Amino acid sequence: MRRWSLVMGALLVTVGVAGGVEAAPLAKPGSFAMCGVCHKVDEGAPNGVGPNLWGIGGRKAGAVAGYSYSPAMQKSGVTWTREQLIAYISDPRSVVPGTKMAFAGQKNPKQAAAIADYLLSLKK
Repeated sequence: MRRWSLVMGALLVTVGVAGGVEAAPLAKPGSFAMCGVCHKVDEGAPNGVGPNLWGIGGRKAGAVAGYSYSPAMQKSGVTWTREQLIAYISDPRSVVPGTKMAFAGQKNPKQAAAIADYLLSLKK
């Protein structure tokens, strides 16, 4: 038992020194299907009709290189937190009046939260 503890302790120290363990993204919720029509979510994937959403958590709105944002989105001052994502997913035009995103919003609060949580898990 002591030997097992020493091996596990050494492994934990090694992992900690190497920078930690990366968490895998959450499973894509079924309600994301509408989003996936326009948005890519893979690291390094090109923008589609909408910007690539990889790494959106903590990013300023209108900041994905190579995507042509509406002036409203560029000037919005929004930083994508969980709360901001849920609000935007629920009713894009109320969060950023003048956005060019055509989606009317996910009216189910649990589904909007599931989409936001999924998006926030898309990171290294």
